[in-house]
Amino acid sequence: MSHLFEPLTLRDVTFAHRAWMSPMMQFAAVPDGPDTGSVTDWHLQHLGARAVGGAALVMTEATAITPNGRSSDYDLGLWNDRQRDAFRRLTGFLAAQGTVPGIQLVHAGRKGSTGRPWPDQERIENHWPTVGASDVPFGRLPAARELGVDEISGIIDDFAAAARRAADAGFRVLELHGAHGYLIHQFLSPHSNTRTDHYGGSFDNRIRFALEVVAAVRGPWPTEYPLFVRVSATDWLAGDTDDHREGWTTDETVKLALELKELGVDLIDVSTGGTVPDAAIPVAPGYQVPFASRVRKEADVPTAAVGMITDAEQAEGIIADGQADAVFLARELLRNPSWFRQAADRLGAPLAHPPQYARAFRR
Repeated sequence: MSHLFEPLTLRDVTFAHRAWMSPMMQFAAVPDGPDTGSVTDWHLQHLGARAVGGAALVMTEATAITPNGRSSDYDLGLWNDRQRDAFRRLTGFLAAQGTVPGIQLVHAGRKGSTGRPWPDQERIENHWPTVGASDVPFGRLPAARELGVDEISGIIDDFAAAARRAADAGFRVLELHGAHGYLIHQFLSPHSNTRTDHYGGSFDNRIRFALEVVAAVRGPWPTEYPLFVRVSATDWLAGDTDDHREGWTTDETVKLALELKELGVDLIDVSTGGTVPDAAIPVAPGYQVPFASRVRKEADVPTAAVGMITDAEQAEGIIADGQADAVFLARELLRNPSWFRQAADRLGAPLAHPPQYARAFRR
């Protein structure tokens, strides 16, 4: 019996197996007008194809909670009810395939307003002033304006409002993006957080914003649905490497995970990096899996591993060895939407398929 294709239950949600689709930015949302930030047919085919391909959980890409929390005009948003209503067709289709629909909420902070990562000859995108934990710039990007305490409170409320809309839209998993140098991570890392008030300095102060967001979201998010948090387990700076700059460390990640568990977080989605553009990261197959394993063991909380997980045997080994409770695949699914069915076949695990595709599978 394959460990990868065993069901997993978190709260009242059961995932058919433990191979999941990671959120991946598509820069394909409605860019302007009354439906700005709304899901489009691109998302339906992109996410729907992976659901048909057998994903147990499909995570919608990072979805902004406010207009100035986006990376580009083309980011998805969930700050109004028109966006909520547009998501319902997508979540309905995913659920009809036996896939759990999930969404990741984000505020980009100082990494906002960067535009799409490819040239757009037909449209000149808007750029707007950004805000962040502090006025420390990210690489060559303009420095963000440091948020005031009242503004921080407003952003926390925006996360909670987006969580309520996510539930109403039909999502059954909610993930908060606290990794990759976005706003929550900006507060966590001493590299990007130089504040001198109660949101900066000590570990307890730097995690305050993250904990307040989680507490605010857990209220409107239904108790029967799981809440995830994606973290960067290390900035790949001082404490975890020989880099002379101070950053967020794996020791701090474990301590944060213990706090998140107490607030009702059901799974930690463990990634790394994103605070600085020039960190020396030893990228290799499964290079982030040890971080998920350490958080799982030391914080006694379910984790998902992510990062260059590409083949069935590799994913099976991660689950079988107890390094994580699930694996998120990303770029491999861009190459192969039916990875899940092929992996199940390799591992000898039964996986239901749509009747329309019955002729394609061995009897």
